[in-house]
Amino acid sequence: MIPSNEPLLLDSNVLVHLIRGKNAGQRIANDYHLLQRTERPLISVVTVGELKALANKLGWSTGKQRHLDELIAELVVVGLNQGDIVSHYAAIDHYCERVVKPARPMGQNDLWIAATAAAADAHLLTTDRDFDHLRPNFIKLVRLDPVTGATL
Repeated sequence: MIPSNEPLLLDSNVLVHLIRGKNAGQRIANDYHLLQRTERPLISVVTVGELKALANKLGWSTGKQRHLDELIAELVVVGLNQGDIVSHYAAIDHYCERVVKPARPMGQNDLWIAATAAAADAHLLTTDRDFDHLRPNFIKLVRLDPVTGATL
């Protein structure tokens, strides 16, 4: 388990599980003590944008959108201009497109999220494989089962 004083950065899909409040989200919250940690979990401002867009696209109720806002308020939102995120973005993008074979171009939002995790030296919690090729060169990755929330 990750010590409570080490930073965590939550990928957008983890927040979706937390908002749904079903088994996977509950397990992730409990296993990682997300709201009881010494260091509150981080999210990228990009994640905030992704979730607000998702809420609009899926027509989330006012109550569900309020729950999203309350969850975001419990976390630390990291802007793209903080630290050396831009430098990490450039290095990761170069690595994905020019160094790793075969090339593994990433979506822009995932690039920003990975760069934020790298700049914060945070463990990135995610339920997808989009970041697998960045471990261990750039990020400390924790992949979670999207059905159960268990650490893989």
